Amino acid sequence: MNWIQLIIGAFFEVLWVIGIKHSSSWWEYLLTGIVIFISFYALIHAGKTLPVGTAYAVFVGLGTAGTIITGILFFGEELKISKLVLIVVLLIGVMGLKLVTSDKEAQQS
Repeated sequence: MNWIQLIIGAFFEVLWVIGIKHSSSWWEYLLTGIVIFISFYALIHAGKTLPVGTAYAVFVGLGTAGTIITGILFFGEELKISKLVLIVVLLIGVMGLKLVTSDKEAQQS
């Protein structure tokens, strides 16, 4: 469950990064602020049972990959093979961290 919260937090991270770049009115900035809160709340909540370093690395890695992919798909950013290769390497590292990290909640059961 904590990994799912972390993935949700990373999804909201992508949204607030886009929001910061494209906001132009007070209500868009307000919405962006709410999305930032949701994103970090999910990270903090997941960090209560997952090692904080791993949780943060996964959060930032997924957020970074998601932001780059969103930029390419929706905002016309340049698609380069080197970007795709580095995203794959990043995601392999994120999956590796997930595989080698145990959940405190699972250990207590």
